[in-house]
Amino acid sequence: MIFKPLEVGGYAELKRFFQNQPYRHSNYSLFSIIVWGDQAFRTSYALSGESVLFLNQSAFIPEDRHLFLPVSPSRRPRPAVLRALAVDAGVREYRFVPDEYIRDYNRGDIEALFTVTEQPEYEDYIYLTEDLARLRGNRFAGKRNQIHQFVREYVETGRVAVEKMTPGHSGDCLRFLEKWCEIRDCDADENYSLACERRAAIMALENIHRLDVEGMVIRVGGAVSAFAITSRLRDDICVLNFEKAFPDIKGLYQFLDRECARGLLANYRYINKESDMGVSNLARMKKSYHPVVKEKCYRLQLR
Repeated sequence: MIFKPLEVGGYAELKRFFQNQPYRHSNYSLFSIIVWGDQAFRTSYALSGESVLFLNQSAFIPEDRHLFLPVSPSRRPRPAVLRALAVDAGVREYRFVPDEYIRDYNRGDIEALFTVTEQPEYEDYIYLTEDLARLRGNRFAGKRNQIHQFVREYVETGRVAVEKMTPGHSGDCLRFLEKWCEIRDCDADENYSLACERRAAIMALENIHRLDVEGMVIRVGGAVSAFAITSRLRDDICVLNFEKAFPDIKGLYQFLDRECARGLLANYRYINKESDMGVSNLARMKKSYHPVVKEKCYRLQLR
């Protein structure tokens, strides 16, 4: 099996494999695979019949290598096929195997071939779009209050513009991202994951026109102060891949989130906001929006 490096130009070749991919986990968004494909792990891919197989290799530990489940528009590979593909690729492990796959096949059959280990830090948070658009009930009272404060201070005074993202927004959004990263100290050693996220967001912003994504930009006083970028996962689920807002503008993040659900994402039943990566503050924020599902994923290691 011959793997070749994954680049932005590969999107046009590979998107057909994802048209009917069945999984709810955000790692099976082709957009996400591409923009994160040159960060802590380097991503390459190989075609195998009617499937595409992705290989991640650590940029720091070459022997740290893993596969994603093969992606196909027509079939899910059985466990025995997964084993054969891994052996052929010379890789002993799959990561980010969705809970759906484990449920679809007899777990005993899977465990006869693989050691199955949960990856709790990569559980995705999935929400009803209607919940995030309406924010009804006592559980969302705090979110509504923050939005009301933002609306009174900024929207009602004519200081806010909400715009659909286009390639023409890239420059302003990149400048905003650099300011956001200065505030969050993305370059600090302990914030390596933020530095990786910045590089992934830069790739996304520089290639909006090539990757079939949609986005929203919010200007406050004429300056970009928040943006969001989303990608289709399935017909009923989108992924909110990037969502950034200046933290010192009270209620801006909550306003952005609601406006995305009301407009940009209104045609999807569910919104996947990805995982918390085991970061406690991020987990607290994601839980505060009351997910309807936490999509588990697993490592499968060859026995």
